[in-house]
Amino acid sequence: MFEQDETIKTLREALALSPENGVLRSQLARLLMARDQLEEAETLLREGLAKQATSEILQAALAECYRKRGNTSAALVILEELIKHPNCKPEYFIQYARLLVVKGQLSEAAQAYQKGIARNPELADSDLAAAIGIRPAAGPGVWRDEPEVDEQGRLRVPVEPGRPEAFVEMEKPNVSFKDVGGMDDLKKQIRLKIIEPMKHPEVYRAYGKTVGGSLLMYGPPGCGKTHMARATAGEIEAAFYSVGLHDVLDMYIGASEQHLHALFENAREHAPCVLFFDEVDALGSSRADLRGSAGRHLINQFLAELDGIDRSNDGILILAATNAPWHLDPALRRPGRFDRLLFVPPPDPEARSAILHVLLRGKPQADIDFEALAKKTEKFSGADLKGMIDQAVEDKLEEALTSGSPQPLTTKDLLRTLKQIKPSTSQWFASARNYALYANEGGIYDDIVDYLKLR
Repeated sequence: MFEQDETIKTLREALALSPENGVLRSQLARLLMARDQLEEAETLLREGLAKQATSEILQAALAECYRKRGNTSAALVILEELIKHPNCKPEYFIQYARLLVVKGQLSEAAQAYQKGIARNPELADSDLAAAIGIRPAAGPGVWRDEPEVDEQGRLRVPVEPGRPEAFVEMEKPNVSFKDVGGMDDLKKQIRLKIIEPMKHPEVYRAYGKTVGGSLLMYGPPGCGKTHMARATAGEIEAAFYSVGLHDVLDMYIGASEQHLHALFENAREHAPCVLFFDEVDALGSSRADLRGSAGRHLINQFLAELDGIDRSNDGILILAATNAPWHLDPALRRPGRFDRLLFVPPPDPEARSAILHVLLRGKPQADIDFEALAKKTEKFSGADLKGMIDQAVEDKLEEALTSGSPQPLTTKDLLRTLKQIKPSTSQWFASARNYALYANEGGIYDDIVDYLKLR
């Protein structure tokens, strides 16, 4: 007790000389808490935060003080903010888990606990784990530190014992920009922002720039965002990983975050490569719209991986596609993450003509006027054009079965079918128009404004 008194006295004297020192203030407060001088510790920490409002060490100490005083709600508010930081200390997750146990939120406590020990296994607490209901380290729910890859280069996604293993196929796309009809402006932007840095890394590294980066493609469904991502990988002759929701989302606590981490680790091992996330809004939807914390934790993990805090993302091109960029968490669009947004509009007339040529290849046809069809299909997506041709083929098949004599497709047949079909992009543009007019902070939807000629 005497030694502790001397330590407290020494710390008080040191803090008087250096009142801005958050570490000294935190240590003194924790000693006071150990002696149940909670009110004095709280006052000391509040005084420090009045001068250093963003000090994490003081916030964490104050949260602990609140917990000891029985003010669990106030402690939770502090820690919920601390664990939002992508590089927050692992012990904050453990601290957060203890508070959630007090509140009876065991599933969320288990998730926080697992995230903490995943970052620092030495923080494992058998009593806390037992209170949460987590099984021993040798049992299910434990994850390997490094992802496994089979001889074909497929990522073995960690899973619970007894569940089937999951893989994400590595592709070597045999398509490039020459296989994408039209979209010349989009190709030009991707070349300047993505392909040239990947082809000439030494020039960019000479200026201190990392090679890779991230890019978000958005636009109406069925307009070729996935095809463009594959063509981009083919253009730079890089491995291509297409990540779907089923490759990440999992019903088990903490599993989704582990899957996401494993995917990024595998990409880092196989750089240069392209990591493509389709329907990224389902993984990174706005945290303001989420009620539970599970989704928030997944977004935090996504942000941490994009930042490359533990390991660099040099050589990794991270592409993502979404039909609803306005539903993404704003933090995903921060500089250094998906700060480059590319609008993928419905194919232009030249692209529509090229798509029709491809879709009609191998089908019986006679004197198709591709230019006339391209003019008549304004705002049609590639999927809409395929639907039109499929319908025309079915009509021709019906005629052939009736007459007993197959006839080739003609321009007239396709124009007749066209009267029954409306572009599926119309509904998307109706929504996009509102966001472009009334939620266009920073001009992020200027491409939509220009496309719809709203100014």
